[in-house]
Amino acid sequence: MNNICVIGLGYIGLPTASLLATKGFQVQGVDVNRHAVEMINAGEIHITEPDLDVLVRAAVQSGNLKAHLEPRPAEVFILAVPTPFKDDHVPDLSYIESATKAIAPHIAEGNLIILESTCPVGTTEKIAEWLRALRPDLDIPTWKSRSGASGDGRIFIAHCPERVLPGQIIRELIDNDRIVGGIDEASVLKAEKFYRRFVNGKVLKTNSRTAEMAKLTENAYRDVNIAFANELSIICDTLGIDVWELIELANHHPRVEILQPGPGVGGHCIAVDPWFIVDSVPGQARLIRTAREVNDSKPRYVIDKVKSKADRFKDPCIACLGLAFKADIDDLRESPAMEIVATLAQEKVGRILAVEPNIKQLPQKLAVLGNVVLTDLDSALDQADIILLLVNHRDFKGIGRAHLKEQVVIDTRGEWR
Repeated sequence: MNNICVIGLGYIGLPTASLLATKGFQVQGVDVNRHAVEMINAGEIHITEPDLDVLVRAAVQSGNLKAHLEPRPAEVFILAVPTPFKDDHVPDLSYIESATKAIAPHIAEGNLIILESTCPVGTTEKIAEWLRALRPDLDIPTWKSRSGASGDGRIFIAHCPERVLPGQIIRELIDNDRIVGGIDEASVLKAEKFYRRFVNGKVLKTNSRTAEMAKLTENAYRDVNIAFANELSIICDTLGIDVWELIELANHHPRVEILQPGPGVGGHCIAVDPWFIVDSVPGQARLIRTAREVNDSKPRYVIDKVKSKADRFKDPCIACLGLAFKADIDDLRESPAMEIVATLAQEKVGRILAVEPNIKQLPQKLAVLGNVVLTDLDSALDQADIILLLVNHRDFKGIGRAHLKEQVVIDTRGEWR
């Protein structure tokens, strides 16, 4: 298992591919984005992640990492493609299906196929079904089958969900415990052997359904707890209480650890994955659904608060600090800050100045609206009537209340209490 093909060179696939390459594996990275492929082959990166540029450069210069637009034969295929949901919160598995179809002609006996994308329960089994139809010449295991690890055309299929935090991906790829769930026992053992070659954390074995549900459970747990904090913030606004002081005091209880509220929940994981559970078992996932609805409603609450303050001004200028879904990254996926800024612009609440130090140009979603300008922090503070803090980037840490005396301040992060 020395030749690896990684499908998808985004926030998970590129760090994974480059890490494996620096560990001595021969890695073929595949992505449909031609620009990304060209940048990677030049030793450059198209996403922001601490130390990733150094890792990719070293991987490419070693000759162990090469990027392509199409898959190549390998011994291990890792699928790290997006798994969004459709407008009605139904999981969209089209990227996984397309990746499976792309690698199907290149799969050979003894190969290991690993799905790292977060997915609904049963998706790893769907990969087996798709391959069974595409490659009837292969011996493809069925769910929990106990067939031996040898045989003509025998392949192995497993799910190993990524569990990394943006901003710390490279370290956590190595140090975090990993869950390996095989479609059958032989696949579990094959995948475990692979991950033990570069993971310092524990490699925990289970079946593919449990591994799929474990990742969804981790993110649903976070979502439910954030929803509690977000709901508290709304309650405290109504009652005239400082929610951050309240949480700080409550957390002095030895068995209480309330999270921090914000403008909503973003990112491809926490904002998406709980819906996969709800879609699978809508009648049973009542708390998980409610938490999602609370967190999804928080951006609208922030928008309405801005609108109520904007009524004081004839032609308000609103500085929106932060567009990413969390601090100190450039990832805009499912970002509540993006939703808030876009809605303020669409509803023509005022002139919008967007400040996002981790991107170089305004996202197309905002650029087409016409009344949003990407600017630097100093210019925004000089011009704004309303300062809306959406993301607690380190670039904003130096702003104190003393600098904001003349503006209306809406702080969704508790930085300027």
